[in-house]
Amino acid sequence: MPSDVDRLLARGEELIERSRARTEGALATRTRKRREAEILARLGRIAAADAVILIAAITIGVFMPLGMFGALAVMMLLILATLLFASLPVTSAPKVEQLVQVPLKALPSTTERWLETQRLALPAPARTLVDSIGVKLETLAPQLARLDETSPAANEVRKLLGEQLPELVKGYGRVPESLRTVPRNGMTPDQQLAQGLQVIDEEIAEMTAQLAQGDLDALATRGNFLQIKYKDDELG
Repeated sequence: MPSDVDRLLARGEELIERSRARTEGALATRTRKRREAEILARLGRIAAADAVILIAAITIGVFMPLGMFGALAVMMLLILATLLFASLPVTSAPKVEQLVQVPLKALPSTTERWLETQRLALPAPARTLVDSIGVKLETLAPQLARLDETSPAANEVRKLLGEQLPELVKGYGRVPESLRTVPRNGMTPDQQLAQGLQVIDEEIAEMTAQLAQGDLDALATRGNFLQIKYKDDELG
């Protein structure tokens, strides 16, 4: 018969598997919603552009016949507009300097969009953590809408999302590619980045829980939690 220790281990593995499944499900849902939103936005822009072209063509046609060449020109404009607006980005990528300036309630979504622009430059383990952080930022956003911009708790959130997280990713980007897998002080820059992102991922989850419980005092006094910082003189 299995011992109590075996049962506890089995229970722990079951809980870990459930948590992983929930995270994967949330990531899949997030990816699908983002893709659907982008498709709808592109279709909306294409429809608006085509409507403008058609209205202009009809207006011109009232005063002078367009003829075959005019009709061909309108068709070409419709095709070009469709291709152009289908290929252009839906939204412009935010700059890192914007993260300290945007309203608090918009900070999670802006930070998430900025992270997406950095994603391809990160190693695979870090990309997984970026996805996890993105899910948690979506959960955090509605809670920040009710938080006073000038409160100490808001300052801690802004410090984490607008300063510490971007500095971690930017610091990694300053490391030459040839050195990112070379151990230094026992860890490679790739490992340092993953560890730092893991800390931030857990911190966002903790902040979300504290906001949900209304424990703003605890949130306001969290202080500097992130010990993994990237400095030029340390990366050599």
